[in-house]
Amino acid sequence: MYLDNSLEYILVIFIGFVAGAINTIAGGGSLLTLPILIFLGLPPAIANATNRIGILFQASSGAAGYASKGVTNFPFNLYMGISALFGSLIGAKIAMEIDGQLFNRILALIMIFVLIIILFKPKQNDVILPERLTGKYLFFSIIVFFFIGIYGGFINAGIGIVIMLFLNSFNRLSLVKSNATKVSLVSIYTFAAVVYFALNDKIDWEVGFVLALGMSSGAWFSSRWSVNKGDKFIKIFLTVVITLMSIRLWFFS
Repeated sequence: MYLDNSLEYILVIFIGFVAGAINTIAGGGSLLTLPILIFLGLPPAIANATNRIGILFQASSGAAGYASKGVTNFPFNLYMGISALFGSLIGAKIAMEIDGQLFNRILALIMIFVLIIILFKPKQNDVILPERLTGKYLFFSIIVFFFIGIYGGFINAGIGIVIMLFLNSFNRLSLVKSNATKVSLVSIYTFAAVVYFALNDKIDWEVGFVLALGMSSGAWFSSRWSVNKGDKFIKIFLTVVITLMSIRLWFFS
């Protein structure tokens, strides 16, 4: 137990809500939740592991939602998920063993890097083209997602943006299918990371479930009430908040 008053839990729910909304509109919600957990007093390894509960809930609910509407890429998403799963175990092990201060500084650099991707990422293509899911494309994708899994197991922040860009540009999946595949494989490798962290007693379950409640609520709200200017607003918001939090992590951790 690292949180000791109701105001801190309310903050976790609120940040989770905002992160869930951001993930639905633009991506990068973990760039908010993970630093906030650290600022609230959770050791970096505990914060990193606990953050996965919210990610797992959101990704799993998203995968179930797409499947219920018949949007699936089976067995391609399963192949990518299993490949990323093995990578995530390596990444989780690294995350547990790294020094806390070094982790904070790595996180600060990643936050700035991912913010740049969010601000300047190329426009994704939603023109219907022949999908590339077999042969050499399948083989190369399996290798790529193994390394994506390593990063996902290590810190995960901002990985959804990279996954979407790769699936859309290399495998030529539509934006809807890219997102459906993303949440499916993220749920697979995140589940493995959660099990690994749990076996090593690195998760604050109470905080994790509170965060998951906020993220799920934010995703539900955003998916139904997003507006045309939402993406622009989110980019401005992320620029200010992530810059401030990365400075805090680098110089005052």
